[in-house]
Amino acid sequence: MIALARPRSVLRAFLRAEASGGIVLILAAVAAMVVANGPLAALYFAALHRQLGPLSLLHWINDGLMALFFLLVGLEIKREFVDGHLAAWSDRLLPMIAAAGGMAVPALVYLAVAAGEPGLARGWAIPSATDIAFAIGVLALLGRRAPASLKLFLTTVAIVDDMGAVAIIALAYTASISGPALLAAATLLGVMFGLNRFGVKALWPYLLLAAGLWVAVHASGVHATVAGVLAAFAIPLEATPGAPDSRRSPLHRLERGLHPWVAFGVVPLFGFANAGVSLAGIGPAQAAAPLPLGVAAGLFLGKQAGVFGGVWLAARYGLARRPAGARWSQVYGVALLCGIGFTMSLFIGGLAFSDQRLIDEVKIGVLLGSIVSAAAGSLLLIAVGRGSSRPLARS
Repeated sequence: MIALARPRSVLRAFLRAEASGGIVLILAAVAAMVVANGPLAALYFAALHRQLGPLSLLHWINDGLMALFFLLVGLEIKREFVDGHLAAWSDRLLPMIAAAGGMAVPALVYLAVAAGEPGLARGWAIPSATDIAFAIGVLALLGRRAPASLKLFLTTVAIVDDMGAVAIIALAYTASISGPALLAAATLLGVMFGLNRFGVKALWPYLLLAAGLWVAVHASGVHATVAGVLAAFAIPLEATPGAPDSRRSPLHRLERGLHPWVAFGVVPLFGFANAGVSLAGIGPAQAAAPLPLGVAAGLFLGKQAGVFGGVWLAARYGLARRPAGARWSQVYGVALLCGIGFTMSLFIGGLAFSDQRLIDEVKIGVLLGSIVSAAAGSLLLIAVGRGSSRPLARS
């Protein structure tokens, strides 16, 4: 057995911070629902739609601050694929199969429920994303009832899932392209990779160019948050296989510095700004409308079927082993937790639809599907879990 966690590994710090950030995100979502349905509701919605320069406050949060979230996502993806737990193909296979199933099946479930209504097929990707912070936060609340290997599995599936979500945003939700702006973005990105190639380790040139890249991508028609992921791939990483993470590595330094701000600031603010929906006049009939029902069914039914089915098929045909020390019932419990879509699902919902009524229906579906998935996964893991203090390990 080879220990997964290296001394001072960024993964353990990531899991701890992600769990805490997930709990803060849960509180932010609850606060948004309380405010949106209380005496401050009018002030809440007016503030979100207040124009601040060229964009509303809501758009500054979703297009601007969330670029930092996607920058962090890109840093995590690059670290895991270059110098982490997805560096070898044998390590990538199981989470890639699980994530692929966990994206395809929810989309099919959504389309089966909602595609019959005109215009709703555009939302097919909404239930395809897993909210890593929310899911890890729920798993952290369960303590030792889930083996540590399942936390690693959930994290790696969510990271691969994020890659797919970014690709979907770039390809499926880009209405029109501005050639000159896209050329400017490509030039700035090329300069960043050139700095990397010539061994520039200072972070400030990359960050200045990343800001310009955001402006260019925003003007190009591609969603501006994609700039965050592209910029992350150009940040230099000093690989240290089997050893502690290098303190000189620009990527590790930026990730450590950025993570608390994103986990405890950007993502909870996004949740507070996007989770609030007025429940006035909403009853069982409205919640069972094709759009919210399709989103909720995709998250709850599609995610568990896709993720668990992917793991089972991979193990059945000898492609990969299930997470070390975990029983099938526990793997199923984590597959249920993958149905917590929240951040990414709300984000994609805002791209898929412009009608506020449909956006509110997306929010209802995301909240229903995520809450049911969180509750079902937690109850199952509590019922079948046993104390475990095993370190992160793999065979």
